Amino acid sequence: MSTILVVDDAQTDRELMARVVNASGHQVLLAGDGKQAVALAKQYKPSLIFLDVLMPVMDGFAACRQLTKDPDTSAIPVVLVTLKSTESDVFWGKKQGAADHVAKPWDRRRIEDLIRRYCA
Repeated sequence: MSTILVVDDAQTDRELMARVVNASGHQVLLAGDGKQAVALAKQYKPSLIFLDVLMPVMDGFAACRQLTKDPDTSAIPVVLVTLKSTESDVFWGKKQGAADHVAKPWDRRRIEDLIRRYCA
C-alpha cells in the first residue's frame, strides 16, 4: 500500500480524489496549498502527488518546480490536476517537472490508471 498526497484548495475536490485513492487501496494525505504540499512531501515521502495548479499561498507550478528540484522529493511523480489544460499549460507543467497532467473535471478511471502506473 502506497501513500498518495492530494493537493487542492477546494475541499470538495480533495475529498473526491481522496475517495478514489482510498478505494484503490492506498493511504491518502491531504493538503490545501502548494506550501503545505511541499512540507508534507518532505516529511512523508509519498509515492505519488496529485497537485492542483490554481491555489493560494503557492501555486501548483511553483510547488511542482520545488518538489522536482529538491533531492529529497525529486523521485516522487507529480501529476498536475487542473482546469489549465491547454497545450501550453501541459508543456509548462512538464517544464516544471510534472510527470503527467489531468484536466478537470477528471475521470475516476484516469485517476485509477495513474495510481496503477506510478504506484505499482
